[in-house]
Amino acid sequence: MPALIVLRHAKAESPLGTPDFERPLAARGRSDARAAGDELRAVGRVPDHVICSPALRTRQTLEELRFGATVEFDDRVYDNDPEAILDLLRARPDEPGTLLLVGHNPSMHRLVLDLGGAGDEGFPTAATAVIEFDGEWSDLWPGAGRLASYWTPRAR
Repeated sequence: MPALIVLRHAKAESPLGTPDFERPLAARGRSDARAAGDELRAVGRVPDHVICSPALRTRQTLEELRFGATVEFDDRVYDNDPEAILDLLRARPDEPGTLLLVGHNPSMHRLVLDLGGAGDEGFPTAATAVIEFDGEWSDLWPGAGRLASYWTPRAR
């Protein structure tokens, strides 16, 4: 059974004059990202593959998770269009496993709502949602999944 881990990047800084794409993680963001990685390992949700936005804050979030999975960076995740991201996921090779998606709001929250039918409480920085579904990646459509777990750094 495939599983999708949706993770919003951790807390970033907004230094004056820094383009959005180059915003770095804040100290709290680094700590929260490490905690998210620890939580996913504790519940046995280590990804086989990662798709990540190429923005600095998502790359730094991924580094702090400390997973050894193969990573692909895709501009469509940074572009923040939930439909384009869903198309990207559906185009995955049909192999079971766990895929981690590291991106930005509002598209990460929208995917959790659409795919898992849950997450009404919001999707703060460093939040993770694990969505399980039957079938193959090409079968990933709104309503096709179920929320297996939801975690935020505030829950610590």
